[in-house]
Order: sequence, then structure tokens, then C-alpha cells
Amino acid sequence: MTEGPIEHSVPRIFSPARRRARYHRALARQGDQDAARFVFDDMIEDVLERFDFTRAEPGSTLVIGDVTGQLVPELRSRGFEVESAGPDGLDEEQPFPRTYRYVLNLGLLDTLNDLPGALVHARHALEPGGMMIAQCLGAGTLPALRQVVQVADGARTYARIHPQIDRPAASGLMSRAGFAKQVVDSRVLRARYGELGRLIADLRDQGLAGILADAPPAFTRPAWARAQAGFEPLREEDGKVTETFEILSLTGWS
Repeated sequence: MTEGPIEHSVPRIFSPARRRARYHRALARQGDQDAARFVFDDMIEDVLERFDFTRAEPGSTLVIGDVTGQLVPELRSRGFEVESAGPDGLDEEQPFPRTYRYVLNLGLLDTLNDLPGALVHARHALEPGGMMIAQCLGAGTLPALRQVVQVADGARTYARIHPQIDRPAASGLMSRAGFAKQVVDSRVLRARYGELGRLIADLRDQGLAGILADAPPAFTRPAWARAQAGFEPLREEDGKVTETFEILSLTGWS
């Protein structure tokens, strides 16, 4: 069977320059021992559990996007030959320079303009029988923040939170990319916040803040006051607000 190119038009949703800048800011913020890491802790734990479940033998591995720097040393301690890359050094929307037994992507897949093409390139970057695991935020993420920014913007709303991928769409994209077999799972993390500013800081710490190509205007002081006011009705009995992070795990084999 001859494999032809996947034809599609590439939307302009995200800014690659803002994506790279966000990654560098997160790397710098991770230098603070109190920086939030819980989303990446969960992603890394899931990757390692999948390696254990599939009895993955050591092999050449590319880790993309781990701002915490925790996955590479863990894999090396298990005998894997590991390279690390970020969006500043690797364009996931272009062919990879070499092939690997494993390609692991943490927290970046959902901010690509050409996601179908990127998945094809990731598959082509796998050796025969190789495995890709990508972890990213899914469609159930940040419902509380969505409500808050709507209140803050008032009658004239702006796109401030990224469009997100749900499980059926992710599964369809994996099949379309031509993986020999694929699995898409999702799970939910919940975090509790007493202050809106802490939620925003946690997103920035982990490189999860907005990078839309058409950047919305910055909050004015009145808008920030409205945002904080919009945060108040979401408080539960203990005075805190629950925010939700849906994590998608996309696993595919060449």
C-alpha cells in the first residue's frame, strides 16, 4: 500500500514565537523550588507506568517539552539513551532529524497549529516497532478560569483560553496519522485555590499559559477586579475554588 501525504489546511491558532518564549519562562520559573509541577508530575508518572506496563526495553528516546527536567534522569537511570528537546530546538511540525525507539511529548502537543502533520512526523521519527507517548491538556481543562475571564471581559469577550482537544478527536487524529495501533486515554486532576493569582502563577510555572496568535488585550485594573469578583462565587465551603485539568495520553506504535 502506498502512503500518500495527508492534505489539510493549517490554521493559524497559536504563535510559535510566544510558544518558545513561554517555554523559556517556564524553565526559568522551575528554578524556584516552590514552582508548581503537579501537571508534569502526573504526566511523567503516567509515562513511566506505561513503560512498566509494556515492559519497554531501553532504547534511544527523545523527550520533548519537559520543563521540570525530571523525566530524562529517571529514564537514564533505567538504561535508556535519552535526548531532550524543547520548542526552541525542535519544530514538531517538521520532519525530525533522526529516528528513535521512543518519542515522548509532554505538554506541547495541544499548542501546535499543524497537529495532524506533527503526529505524522512523530510517527516517521519512530524506529520500526517504536512507540510514541504524548501527554497534553484536553477539553475538560480550566472550566473555572473560563468562567472568570468571561466575567472579567464583560459584554465584549475575547478568546483567552486555547481551543482544546477531546478524546474522540485525538483518537481520530492518531488513526489519521497512520499509527499501526493507538490508544487515547484521559484522566482528571483537580487543584484547589484560595486566590486567582495562585492559579495564574501555577499555569505560568508549568508553561501552560496562553499563546494564541491573536493575543487578547491585557487585563486592565477594572478587568482584573472583575476577574477577582468572578472568582468569589466559585468558592466552596472551605473558601477555595476547584480547578480541573484533563490530561490526554496519546500512545501510538509505528
